[in-house]
Amino acid sequence: MSERIVAEGVEAHLGERLRSVRPLGGGCIGEVYRAELQDGTPLVAKVDSGGEAHLDREAYMLRYLRDNTELPVPEVFHGSGTLLLMEFVEGASSFSDAAEHHAADLLAALHGITADGYGHERDTLIGSLDQPNAWSRSWVDFFRERRLLYIARVAHDAGRLPKEDLGRVERLAGRLDDLIGEPNPPALVHGDAWSGNVLAKDGRISAFLDPAIYHADPEIELAFISLFNAFGGAFMRRYAELRPIRDGFFETRRDLYNLYPLLVHTYYFGGGYLGSVQRILGRFGV
Repeated sequence: MSERIVAEGVEAHLGERLRSVRPLGGGCIGEVYRAELQDGTPLVAKVDSGGEAHLDREAYMLRYLRDNTELPVPEVFHGSGTLLLMEFVEGASSFSDAAEHHAADLLAALHGITADGYGHERDTLIGSLDQPNAWSRSWVDFFRERRLLYIARVAHDAGRLPKEDLGRVERLAGRLDDLIGEPNPPALVHGDAWSGNVLAKDGRISAFLDPAIYHADPEIELAFISLFNAFGGAFMRRYAELRPIRDGFFETRRDLYNLYPLLVHTYYFGGGYLGSVQRILGRFGV
């Protein structure tokens, strides 16, 4: 059925016929395919037959990055709630020092794009979860209400975060004024920069995939990169040359910011991610 959706979508929206369609790896949200047009041109198709992936919002985020930044992302040919058709980009999720340097250059430039507040012009996604982005002048308030408490309650309501741990998150949230402060100015972030969402070829980054954009403290991006070791020391050293990292990030704020993606992963996968959340909460005495 999904292959038919791809074939019919390509014909209806691109005016082309397909030579072949085959599944691609990755894509825990929706189904991902490599499609090949009759002339041999490859493209990527995502299909959401269950109505849970909100592919129209992914299309919006990719187009926003392509229109407003220099970050390399695939061109979107069509985006709707059930089908996303986009450019196929060559590359692999393996990074030389040169590629890490290029990634640092690209993300430092992205983080140089500012706004009048924290948030975004519309809500976006992390995975298939809503990412609420109502503007706030205060980063502490935004991170507390629209990231930390929001995702903790979503995970609790789904039965993945015990009530006791929800209470611990709430107590920690009440202390954020003293722990993270107010960085300025707000920075545009990719929001989901783990290695599987980045492609490199010949020592250069060829694409960032699956964004979760909003304007934030850019350290939340660095924290997530370090959480899953998307890039190593070459990236961090180059980034710090371009945008100095404030004192206290590695000692304190990195763990605090990583509660957000860890709670997202607790919602989706449970298991060891809950243990990581509990360890960070324990570290801060709640």
